[in-house]
Amino acid sequence: MKVFVKAKAGQHQEKVEKISDNSFAVSVTARAEKGLANAAITRALAAYFGVSQSKVTLVSGYTSKTKLFEIS
Repeated sequence: MKVFVKAKAGQHQEKVEKISDNSFAVSVTARAEKGLANAAITRALAAYFGVSQSKVTLVSGYTSKTKLFEIS
């Protein structure tokens, strides 16, 4: 399954909000530098979907606020 993510880095708390069937807003406390926010978003999505982190892959949007992840 592919999901679109609007990334919100540097927030006070971590949370995943469902916007539509395949679109989510993910807030993480990690800052958007050196891939820290991408790693935190991966962990948050894995926890939300109940899968291991290795099942969550960032497909596109490495430096963008809008990202595409694949959950397998």
